[in-house]
Amino acid sequence: MATPRLRSDIVARALLRQCGQDGRSAMMLRRGDPDAGGILVVLLGRDGSAVVLSQTRTAEGEAAWVKCSGENPLPPEETQTCLDRQLRYDPDLWVLEVEAPDFRPPFEATLL
Repeated sequence: MATPRLRSDIVARALLRQCGQDGRSAMMLRRGDPDAGGILVVLLGRDGSAVVLSQTRTAEGEAAWVKCSGENPLPPEETQTCLDRQLRYDPDLWVLEVEAPDFRPPFEATLL
């Protein structure tokens, strides 16, 4: 059975809080639709490269994340291009940026 969906603003704030618990820098770069906007998380490496995660659902309806930037970290200019492309497709997106030197989310996440 699928878990109920929470409002996007609540999920975004909870993710930021979770990321900050271990001392990582985490910030909201863009606010989207508070009720139903999707969420992108930029996992930022030490050298400025990044991996972009997009919120999705599994076939069973469970919350999950997919690397919408591809398998390899992107340089800063390509990261911005990736974000711009996603925002053209869905202008209601939330964008969070998290310090993640290992490019792994510092929150509980199912990666597809």
